[in-house]
Amino acid sequence: MAPNSVDILTDPPPPDADARVPYGVEPLQFGDLRLPADGGPHPLVVVVHGGYWQAIHNLTHLGHLCVDLAACGVATWNVEYRRVGDPGGGYPGTLQDVADAFAYVPELAGRFPLDLGRVAAFGHSAGGQLALLAALRTELGLKGIVSAAGVLDLHETDRRGDDRGLITRLLGGGPDALPERWRESSPRTRLPLGVRQLVAVGSADTHFEPNRAYAEAARVAGDEVEFIAFEGASHFELVDPEALEWQALRSRLRDLLG
Repeated sequence: MAPNSVDILTDPPPPDADARVPYGVEPLQFGDLRLPADGGPHPLVVVVHGGYWQAIHNLTHLGHLCVDLAACGVATWNVEYRRVGDPGGGYPGTLQDVADAFAYVPELAGRFPLDLGRVAAFGHSAGGQLALLAALRTELGLKGIVSAAGVLDLHETDRRGDDRGLITRLLGGGPDALPERWRESSPRTRLPLGVRQLVAVGSADTHFEPNRAYAEAARVAGDEVEFIAFEGASHFELVDPEALEWQALRSRLRDLLG
């Protein structure tokens, strides 16, 4: 386990992507595409960053793991989206943006050497929630989704106070005031999702218990789910290319892609 994985948020940015491609007309509707050095067509991972949906966090820190995946022969589409604090961010713009980024992938494959038969998704923290919800709407035929320390049960996270009120900010009101909006936006209440899932979380992460309960509920609902608990890990080891936890997830992503 890398001792300072949280530093991934403030480390110097990774090298520029091979292409920054818009999927919509708004300034934050774009994705960074990184390609392996060989000619392809390449398997693709759609990457969705977290940050509790706040505008102060963007896609830069996950660029490091995207560089790492490209070195292993996997292309990445690291998507940006409007967040709370951005014009048009929050509900429904944030959720819609990520769904639109997934919908753009076939057009992306028309311009770059990508294999649409080998596409998976990876979401970290709030990005796990967004990626799983997008899976309900996409026609990509995903090989699977890896949720790393995902925010997968909005009601339980709110009840525990772990989000410091940020889910209410995202959705524009609390669960009693907007019950249907909360149900629509929580992967736990949308089960089954009908897609293979790998739910990974560190045992020292505040999201550990909600993730474990989510994985069990998903299995009961009929989804194919694998739960991976990283003993002693916290939140950012799962997205730090120098951490053993990320290296294990990278291996599992490549397995998913076939």
